[in-house]
Amino acid sequence: MSKKLKILVFPDPKLRTVAKKITKFDKSLEKLSDNMLHTMYDANGIGLAATQVDEHIRLVVMDLSEDRNEPMVFVNPEYKVQKEHKLVEFEEGCLSIPGFNHNIARPDNIELKWQDLKGKEHEIKPEGMLSICIQHEIDHLEGKLMVDYVSALKRDRVRKRLLKEFKRK
Repeated sequence: MSKKLKILVFPDPKLRTVAKKITKFDKSLEKLSDNMLHTMYDANGIGLAATQVDEHIRLVVMDLSEDRNEPMVFVNPEYKVQKEHKLVEFEEGCLSIPGFNHNIARPDNIELKWQDLKGKEHEIKPEGMLSICIQHEIDHLEGKLMVDYVSALKRDRVRKRLLKEFKRK
């Protein structure tokens, strides 16, 4: 039975923690990924990094399908930008920054390497939404957030709004 985890919300300083590489592939990793998927679905998200649920390991879950039935799990994901690439802007949102969407320019052509829950290595060249989403989630693993792509003024406004909402709750 999966359980819902608490999603950290900006400006929580734990969101700035750089995640550690996973070296142990066991049942606890599978359980965490199940709980993360449950949490992501419950929050109506399409991606979630372990950092966002206060687990500072290199684990990402996603589901970009319309029916929400094609979960993907990436262990130790890393990407490199292809030489032949262009920047594409996409309006992104984030479960750790509720109510904030922003256009962010990211490379459209990357090579992605990761391991599955058993430790087997994989490699693809993702396109479109998958490419954007994996870059967003890997940012989380590096302690980087969407608000780092906006002006200090806008970032401060978002921080103040979320702090005010948190105090109300």
